[in-house]
Amino acid sequence: MAAAGSILGNAVARKEDPGLLTGSNQYVDDLKVTNSAQIIFVRSPMAHGTIKSVDVSDAEGMPGVIKIYTAANTNLPDINQFPMMPATFDRPAICGDKVRFVGDIIAVVVAENLSQGIDAANMVFGDIDPLDAVIDLETAAGAAKLFDEAENNVCFATAFPLDEEGNQTEPNALDGSDFVGEVKMVTQRLAGAPMEPNGCVANPVEGKMDVWVSHQAPHSMHEPMAALLGMEKEMVRIVTPWVGGGFGPKAAFYNEYFLTAMAAKDLGRAVTWTEIRSENMVSMVHGRAMVMEAKLGIKSDGTFTGMEANVIADAGAYPALGAILPMLTQLLAPAVYTVPKLKFNAITVLTTTTSIGAYRGAGRPEATQLIERAIDVAAAGIGMDPAEVRRKNFLPAADFPLTTITGANYDSGEYEKALDAALEASGYSQLRADQAARRESGDVKQLGIGIGSYVEVTAPLGLHVEYSKVEVHEDGTASMYVGTSAHGQGHDTAFSMLVSEQLGIPMDKIKHVQSDTDAVRSGVGTMGSRSLQTAGSGVYVAAEHVLNKAKELAAHLLEASVDDIEKTGDGLGVAGVPTSALSWSDLARAAADDARRPDGMDAGLEFEHDWDQGDSTFPFGTHVSVVEVDTDTGGVEILRHIAVDDCGTILNPMLVRGQQHGGIAQGVAQVLFEHVQYDELGNPQTANLMDYLVPSAAELPSFEASNTETASPRNPIGAKGVGESGTIGSTPALHNAVVDAVAHLGVQHIDMPCTPQAIFEAIQAAQ
Repeated sequence: MAAAGSILGNAVARKEDPGLLTGSNQYVDDLKVTNSAQIIFVRSPMAHGTIKSVDVSDAEGMPGVIKIYTAANTNLPDINQFPMMPATFDRPAICGDKVRFVGDIIAVVVAENLSQGIDAANMVFGDIDPLDAVIDLETAAGAAKLFDEAENNVCFATAFPLDEEGNQTEPNALDGSDFVGEVKMVTQRLAGAPMEPNGCVANPVEGKMDVWVSHQAPHSMHEPMAALLGMEKEMVRIVTPWVGGGFGPKAAFYNEYFLTAMAAKDLGRAVTWTEIRSENMVSMVHGRAMVMEAKLGIKSDGTFTGMEANVIADAGAYPALGAILPMLTQLLAPAVYTVPKLKFNAITVLTTTTSIGAYRGAGRPEATQLIERAIDVAAAGIGMDPAEVRRKNFLPAADFPLTTITGANYDSGEYEKALDAALEASGYSQLRADQAARRESGDVKQLGIGIGSYVEVTAPLGLHVEYSKVEVHEDGTASMYVGTSAHGQGHDTAFSMLVSEQLGIPMDKIKHVQSDTDAVRSGVGTMGSRSLQTAGSGVYVAAEHVLNKAKELAAHLLEASVDDIEKTGDGLGVAGVPTSALSWSDLARAAADDARRPDGMDAGLEFEHDWDQGDSTFPFGTHVSVVEVDTDTGGVEILRHIAVDDCGTILNPMLVRGQQHGGIAQGVAQVLFEHVQYDELGNPQTANLMDYLVPSAAELPSFEASNTETASPRNPIGAKGVGESGTIGSTPALHNAVVDAVAHLGVQHIDMPCTPQAIFEAIQAAQ
């Protein structure tokens, strides 16, 4: 992709950072809208119950109260949380008959300011008769029904393999095994906990509705918002300003967005919603939340014979994207390995908890966690080093591209190369020797070494198409329009590098236009580590089209052959004739002039299209984690974390490194710290950052991150996603390291989060 002297492949400083570092960027709560009222949502304090009444009489006359909405005084449509789910499971905009989790909305208060709204909301009383809470995943299917019309609490199921009639066949996946590595594990519920919680400003302007929202995919909100408001799509504008973190949960459509816009339309004035942290912890979708079992068959020489897997996934109260994520877990169940036979079953159940949505990795970390833990158990069972078991079963590099047993179309992969790089960087052999010495000495602090080899799918679920447009203006600057939506990744920098490479226009003269349905024709948004390979490829190709058109125009104006036109410092000129050149400004003005264009050439220097790379890409890598576990207290110290990730051809190593570091941090957080918990009545136990443990930099080591580069053949820049790789690789590596530290004491598994108490109890139980 990159020629000699190219900007591509270099660590170019981020264009976004000055505004982020100085605090000059505006987020939703920074928007100053004239005469804006404040909206407050009154939420159910009960996990499951029948609403007898919602009394707003004491609140209605309080100072500053403009209006209070309930199901009784409105006629609002129910909201489908995900298109694949039947209408049976739609969520009421405001609950009128029943509540299904702590946080369900039972009333909406609009007041002149926030404090008045909170005071009034505290005076709204919901009289709710309790029903049984549904918390335990393994019994949820047959527990008290959340939706009376449904047969039970199962909202989704998937299985593999299936025959032509859709019935699961019975491959004897474990036949021929000398040992079966069995593991049952919980991948616990997590909160996205972005630095900026949710927020929305809706402002009716001259018959239109402008909605400013902290979101990852504003175009995805456009059609459903217009439909719910009963407005034509072109009369609704969705805009995303700066976003303080997304991680998947901000890709969802929330009732709060619609209710804010509904109130603005009804009242004829702007309405603002600013979510507070404790509200965010119960109202923003959570992630993960599965109980998983694996049986991995292995021969005494380390060869896999097959695997059986069973998964129960939590949908929460109203099934959203999270309900179907077991499909991705199934797709990637064989991971980077030759697994001759696979039997996979999964169901998703409703529980009286916050809905589950996408969270960094979304179904792929679960697949990796499942097989990587089973491999360590199987390796121990046959007495083989876990690194060598992985090496023996890797899919061979020479076989790519290939289609796996589950139908994943892997584009390129050199799995052994990434493993070797990680082992070498970690000094793996010496680590094992040091571990053996500590075990022999009976040291209180034992060494654990964990490996996590992974493959993931980026731009999944058909998300491999994206809109892009590149335009050169008469002042010599350029604009690039994309359907993705940045929330910290460095899109402006990355896309500007690609346009600058094609056109030669300096990056500081290239404007990044995104996240505005009036300014950008269409868009899928940002999720699934898709942006560079889709929108990035799109602007790269669009800029190439602009360049080719500009060359034709320059050849016409300079009376030269197109083949002789080349890029100059600030435009195009004739090769070998420095005085025969035109700047980009000259070319743009000429392109707008009917008299100066050649016959048949359209006006303007621009090109727009929907870039389609045809399929997903499949990044991969290996992580090695090294920990020290105090066997007296269960305390864990991470000594080192080594990551070798392959995201195809690297555009900007600084951007890649940032994504690796952020991803690893979220993997560490799951293994050691974070866990959204409910009691048996469905009451949240971790609804603030005092109780929900988000690690800071002080709890993390200096990561040793590097890369191999195996280009994807599916796009012109060779890119694969990297936004979620760090999480997917680090989680099993660290988890395996913690268990490995105490495995010689008889501990086979510890569920995440591996807290000191959990580790101590596992050691005591084993002894």
